[in-house]
Amino acid sequence: MRLRVEFTTEPFDLDEAPAHAVVARQVVEAAELDAVDVGPFGNTAEGGADAVLTAVDALLRKSLEAGATRVTLQLNVIGEGGQ
Repeated sequence: MRLRVEFTTEPFDLDEAPAHAVVARQVVEAAELDAVDVGPFGNTAEGGADAVLTAVDALLRKSLEAGATRVTLQLNVIGEGGQ
């Protein structure tokens, strides 16, 4: 099964990316995912179910540890290929 996760971390800072946002982006960029799109107001990543779910777990834990007060995410099944 293939999954797509879309997420944001808060609080926002338009002048400089807060530590929790940097950590969240580092997690998804380092994960074994097929596609990662990082933007100022939202991020997406796609891959096999195991890789995405592992990345989401790390994303939640590490961004909260780095000061996030809210993490909003949406997870969608986008296909049957992959692990």
